[in-house]
Amino acid sequence: MVEMHLAAVRVELPTNTPILLLQEAEGARRTLPIYIGAAEATAIAYALQGVPTARPMTHDLMRDILGELGAVVDCVVITELRENTFFAELRLTLGGRRHTVSARPSDAIALATRLGTTIYAEEALLDAEGVVLQPDDEPDAGPDQDELERKFREFIEGVKPEDFSP
Repeated sequence: MVEMHLAAVRVELPTNTPILLLQEAEGARRTLPIYIGAAEATAIAYALQGVPTARPMTHDLMRDILGELGAVVDCVVITELRENTFFAELRLTLGGRRHTVSARPSDAIALATRLGTTIYAEEALLDAEGVVLQPDDEPDAGPDQDELERKFREFIEGVKPEDFSP
């Protein structure tokens, strides 16, 4: 497994599709781009920015339940890409026993962001799907970062419940 860090949550232009960028903590600094839903992007952005909510969001509730039960989320692992869908696992300990729970990467990372849990990717997945960003493409650099952040904030602020109905 390779340790990753959440490099950015961006909105891909011109489609306004949220994308999560996980980057290798060391080494070649390969990046896994994972498309996610607007609700999950909002949840991650809120956690990263420390935005308080009047009531717990789903990932806050999950964090609180796990804490109340005494479970510890040891790590999140992005495990594979199958049919254009990424898969992840929550690896946790409860009552001295280890458990593995399948999760969507966006939900797992939204929870990990709230808990400060380490994120990993399987080496084979990173070898197959990881990309090395050029210096101009780095998530924390480049003249477009302010514009991307502004667009993302506009996107998040414009999301309405009816955007998620079928």
